[in-house]
Amino acid sequence: MKFLGIIPARYASTRFPGKPLAKLGGKPMIERVYEQVSGQVDDVYVATDDERIEQTVKSFGGQVVMTSPDHRSGTDRCYEAFTHVGEGFDVVINIQGDEPFIQAEQLAALKACFEDERTQIATLVKPFTVADGLPALENPNSPKVVVDAAMHALYFSRSVIPYLRNCPKEEWLSSHTFYKHIGLYAYRVEALKAITSLPQSQLELAESLEQLRWLENGYTIKVGISSIETIGIDTPEDLVKAEEYLKKHGIR
Repeated sequence: MKFLGIIPARYASTRFPGKPLAKLGGKPMIERVYEQVSGQVDDVYVATDDERIEQTVKSFGGQVVMTSPDHRSGTDRCYEAFTHVGEGFDVVINIQGDEPFIQAEQLAALKACFEDERTQIATLVKPFTVADGLPALENPNSPKVVVDAAMHALYFSRSVIPYLRNCPKEEWLSSHTFYKHIGLYAYRVEALKAITSLPQSQLELAESLEQLRWLENGYTIKVGISSIETIGIDTPEDLVKAEEYLKKHGIR
């Protein structure tokens, strides 16, 4: 089975314009993401609609494909990129361009989901710990996932799910395993083609989570577990924290 990694990257961002080009430890963030993915999949491309990002990727020797500026989501951008460079690949992995600390173990866990030939789409979760605290669990910017006995996603929400009735909130994290969604996806080629043609759904619009569109239309999402905390960068303030992380861990 051949895996193609695609890193969607757009320049426009409401909270952090030009984010892929922001310097992190002296390197553009998109370069750090690319380095983390290279060697973990059979091939990798950045998919962008911006010439500045295209030139930056080329300058560090990366592969890049230009895509339409009109895509609604990273998934749609992934599919267009696949139509240009994906011949011969079985699975497309969508790697967020603002995850410069993604680890090889996470990509391996995602790829392992496709050892089951029935897997159409896969993603990752990380269990919340007591040390994370209730504010982290209740943070609407950190979607939660509930799964079935076979580790397929039942639902994603910005609310805390499940709600533990008759249990004090202060005891929730010690009484149940809650799962934090890690925004890393992989799709069999046929599934990727199909889901990008689906209209936006009511649940997707309500929660602003595109994966709910797939569930509403009957697709199954296999869930792999990671113990590694991801550090996504959504704002300039997050970039400052990421710089501190680099220094603390001696990452060059």
